[in-house]
This record gives sequence, structure tokens and C-alpha cells, in this order.
Amino acid sequence: MPFAKHLIAAVFTTVCAVSAFAQNVTVTDAWARATVQGQKATGAFMKITAKDNAKLVGVSSPVAGVAEIHEMKMDKDVMRMNALPNGLDLPAGKAVELKPGGYHVMLMDLKAPLAKDTTVPVTLMFEDVKGVKSKVELKVQVGMQAPMMQHQKQMEHNHADHKH
Repeated sequence: MPFAKHLIAAVFTTVCAVSAFAQNVTVTDAWARATVQGQKATGAFMKITAKDNAKLVGVSSPVAGVAEIHEMKMDKDVMRMNALPNGLDLPAGKAVELKPGGYHVMLMDLKAPLAKDTTVPVTLMFEDVKGVKSKVELKVQVGMQAPMMQHQKQMEHNHADHKH
């Protein structure tokens, strides 16, 4: 049992270090679309707010072989999805929403289906205007759609727990 206590303490220390390192960026309302057997890709969505100008430059998750930042947009009546090779700009103080039909994180080459009501770890990599890189580690809720407003209180409670 003493080992477990040390492990928990180490995990909390790590979470604190990550939070302190990436204070510039806040991520809320993160969710990923649930998948079925044989489905190899899904999208993850969230709101990202940077205090100072920054860029989302990379993403990774142990559940996916490939994770990329994508943009969906209409091009002559055709919905096209493209990776953003230079990252996604995050203007200071403005919430940038990653949502279905717009910017989103693509999780591809999934190692297993993402079951509804589970969470998946996702790491976001950011770079500020000075070129300083930081990362935010998330536990992303898996569901069929964005978390509803009645879940908001529960979500806030969960986020507060992660800041210890």
C-alpha cells in the first residue's frame, strides 16, 4: 500500500508541473466521438483559449497511431478536410473552438474502438511567439456528441480535481 500512495503523489506532482508549464493555455469542453469496431479514425473537439498569442502545433494520443490537427472547409460545394502543417493560430484571449465541420483533432489508426462514456488521454503541444514549446495533457471524454449543459457542473468539478 505505501507504494500506491507514492505513485498517487507522483501523479499529482506531474499534473501540477504540466498545469504550471502551460498556464498560457486553457482547454475546456473536450470530447471525442465514440467509434465502432473496425472504425480506424475519429475526431476530438474542444475550446482552446491562449492568454498570449500561441499556436497549437501538435497532438498525440496513445490510443491513435497518428494524431493531427485538421480543418474542414467548403471548397466549391465540396467539404474538404486538410491537415494544418503549420499548426492552428490561437489569438490572445480568444477562444478557438475545435468542432465538427471546422477545426478538429483527428485521431487515426486507432488501436481499439473508443467506447462511449470512457476517457482517452490526449496531449496537445503548443508554441508561443518566442518559440517556447509547452504541452497540455487532457483526459478527453468519449461520447456521441458534445457534452450537454447539464453535464457542465460535473465537468467543472472534474477539471478542478485535475489542478491539484
